[in-house]
Amino acid sequence: MKALVLSSGGADSTVCVALAVEKLGRENVATVSFEYGQKHDRELICAQKIADFYSLRHFVLSLENILKFSDCSLLKNSTQAIEHKSYADQIAEKGEGKVSTYVPFRNGLMLSSAAALAQSIYPEEDCEIWIGAHADDAAGQAYADCSSEFTQAMDQAISIGTYGLVKLAAPLVKFNKAHVIKEGLRLKVPFELTWSCYEGHEKACGKCGTCIDRLNAFEENGVKDPIPYEE
Repeated sequence: MKALVLSSGGADSTVCVALAVEKLGRENVATVSFEYGQKHDRELICAQKIADFYSLRHFVLSLENILKFSDCSLLKNSTQAIEHKSYADQIAEKGEGKVSTYVPFRNGLMLSSAAALAQSIYPEEDCEIWIGAHADDAAGQAYADCSSEFTQAMDQAISIGTYGLVKLAAPLVKFNKAHVIKEGLRLKVPFELTWSCYEGHEKACGKCGTCIDRLNAFEENGVKDPIPYEE
């Protein structure tokens, strides 16, 4: 069995990388990142560092042409500023549904592209595509493409379309963020190499939704987040 892990350079996907290496051995694991028109390249740099740390083959694919028409606040052509509020606060204010940092069908695009890559580099071998979606991202329908319903449907579609050779693994989909970090600490994940912040500054902003979730998750585990923050 081979594994191709979607690696954003963030905490969740890096825990997935570590889990795949633990389960299958590093010789059977590769990682893939995506250029999708994001405002900064910090996550891509970190994803390469993670691949280097675990001595894994790493690929970078582009989705930029597909997403260049979106006005999502994460994208460099957007007219919107990134909200500096927790996801819980955003949902409390606006009700359940997608948040402003939802990139249109991004996980669907990534998983489909990864399935094609898996069939290209492992044409006759069984392969799992690993994704680090977790329950907190799916809560309140903030990111519908992180839900267990979505990952189950994509697993079925990918399996059918690849003659049963490629399957989807979402080992964190029922975990909250604190549980993800706890698992990463068990695996001795190099969190100091990861980047979660939506801003591309020298230090993480500490104010955007993903920073707030990350800081709270480390605090719940009684551990200081090893990356530097502006505040």
